[in-house]
Order: sequence, then C-alpha cells, then structure tokens
Amino acid sequence: MKTMMTALGLMSGTSMDGIDAALIETDGEGAVEMGPTVELAYSEDERSLLRQALADAVAMKRRNERPGALVAAEQLITRKHADVVSDFLKAHDLSPDDIDVIGFHGQTVLHRPQERLTVQLGDGQALADSLGIQTVYDMRAADVAEGGQGAPLVPVYHQALVQAAKLAGPVAVLNLGGVGNVSYVATGRDPIAFDTGPANALIDDLMMERTGIALDQDGRQALAGKVDETVLGQLMVHPYFGEAPPKSLDRNAFSREAVMSLATPDAVATLAAFTARSAAAARQWLPAEPKLWIVCGGGARNPAILNFLRAETGVPVRTADEFGWSASMMEAQAFAYLAVRSLKELPLTFPSSTGVRKALTGGILAVPGQKRASA
Repeated sequence: MKTMMTALGLMSGTSMDGIDAALIETDGEGAVEMGPTVELAYSEDERSLLRQALADAVAMKRRNERPGALVAAEQLITRKHADVVSDFLKAHDLSPDDIDVIGFHGQTVLHRPQERLTVQLGDGQALADSLGIQTVYDMRAADVAEGGQGAPLVPVYHQALVQAAKLAGPVAVLNLGGVGNVSYVATGRDPIAFDTGPANALIDDLMMERTGIALDQDGRQALAGKVDETVLGQLMVHPYFGEAPPKSLDRNAFSREAVMSLATPDAVATLAAFTARSAAAARQWLPAEPKLWIVCGGGARNPAILNFLRAETGVPVRTADEFGWSASMMEAQAFAYLAVRSLKELPLTFPSSTGVRKALTGGILAVPGQKRASA
C-alpha cells in the first residue's frame, strides 16, 4: 500500500444544505496536503425529501430498515454524490484511476448510540460501482457496535492539523455544523472530543420556517437582534450539558420552542448565543482551559456566533481559514483522511473521543464490482 494516497472525501451534513467534496494527499497520519474542493447545494425539493426521511427515521429500530421516504432519500443521496464526483473529476481533468479511495460519509438520519443504532443513508457499493473507485463508507457503525458514541469522528484529523501547524496547546477545534462538536488537542495524548450542543440546525430550521431561507446569511439576523437572557437560561438547563463525556447528539435533540415567541432577529440571536454558551460550557469536561479556539463548519461564517464565543471564553477565537485550513470543507477533508486510515487499519476513534473501549478502526470497503457487503 502506498505511503501517500490521493483521497476524495464526501460530506453531507446534518444541516442538509448540500454536499461537500474535498481532495487531499495524505499518509493517514501526520502528512496532509490539501487539494481542490467543490460544493453542491441541494434543491429545496431535495431538502424537503431529506427532511421527510429524517422524520420517518424516528420510527427505526434496525439500521437496515428503510421506512417511508428513506428509500427515495438513499437513492437521491447516492446519485447526487456520484454526480458530484463525476463533475469534480471532469473539472480537474482527473480520471477514476487518479483517486486511490473515496471517503463517503452519507447522510445521518438517526443517531442513537445508547441503542447501538446509527444510520447514515448512502449506498457505498453502488457509489463505488458507478464511479469505478474503491469507497470506504459507514464509518460510524463499528464504533457504535462496540459501545462507542460513533461521534465525533473528525478529532484525529483535527489533531493532525494542529500538530502540523505546531500550535501551542491546548487547542480546542470547534466544528459547528448541524450540531457542535469540540476536539481538545494537547501534546502527548489522544484527542478528547464530544458533541457540545446545538450549532446551525436550530437556526436553520427557524429561518426556514420564518423566511423560507434555511440559514442566517453572514449572521445578519443575529447581529440585528438582542439575546433574551431569560430564554437563554432556560435553554441551558437541558440535561445534556450536565452529562460527562463521552456523549453525542442527534440533530433533533434540542427544541427551538423556547424562542418561538420572540421576533426573528431576537430569536436567532438567542439561538446563536445558545450555540456559543453551550460550546464554552464544554470546558468543564476538559483537562485544562484551551488557549485558542479554532472554529470550522458553517458556524465559522457566522460572526455573531464567533463574537458570542469570544465573550464566553475570554481567549482568542479564530476560524480554520485563518490557518490556511478550510472552515467549510473540514469534514469532507476529514472523511478523505479517515478513508485512508481505514484502508491502513489505523484507529478512527478512541476511548477519549467516543468512549469506545479501545482505539478502533472502522468503515466498510466497497470495491467496484465486488459482492455487496451485508448491512
């Protein structure tokens, strides 16, 4: 197996806004060279189907069930990811032979690790067959089957970036997608990581309901609004914040009901403050105060959240882009990196990140034309 491999990572996050694709060269350890990226937004009809699949998934008891809209949603996810890769290869004058492996996250529609149940829609074998590129998929399942939380998966990639940048630690890398998760990186130890609380999902859902647009572009509504401290205090009473890690969240673990009586700018400002305060509250579970917070994911583009986080932590808060990383493509790059680690049978998860009993590799390898792996 080659030391350095060319990997293409694919991510469709809990915000359900679209697909990110990112190419990297990596050895799956300390060497990472970032390549081109692309993103494809879902249409509103496609997002509607995914939202219906999310609702229908609530009734699932077994991970191979596909009730209601889930069959159509999985077909959509697989087809759209194949389209993204095909377009990416054409745009960059690449052939399938130029890609050693695809890291395919799929679309999470259900995450209940306490029931050893996590579901990411996406047919990895069909994707590999249609593209002619070996594909690693279903990267959370092995960890959950062994009693881990199955999330977060990105911390080992965060650790590689922080160490390569030679940043004085400890450093907290905060990913703000649909939910928030933090990776605590310090010299001489495996990364500590867990979900912190809500991120963009509550804001996106509120904005969709109130305006028909599923995001607060550039934090404009939040910046125009005023935080309702009483409501924020009520939101912070949620029992999740008192639970010690390892812990992880489903996208729908929190409700926006508490802000529904507020005007839209005030409601969004309060939810943005909720994201920041819940992330800052995660410090109680860390060995030492981070000296620096680095924010990635869609929340890195929301200056209101960043301002609230600076006020809550009292230390520098910077975006991944400021370090030459990619705030928006971090997770897609991470799943490319994890695919290489999976091929090399290196750990994806650790006791300190998911609570699994021992460091564990994961993922299912789909080779074009091979017999389909069992669910």
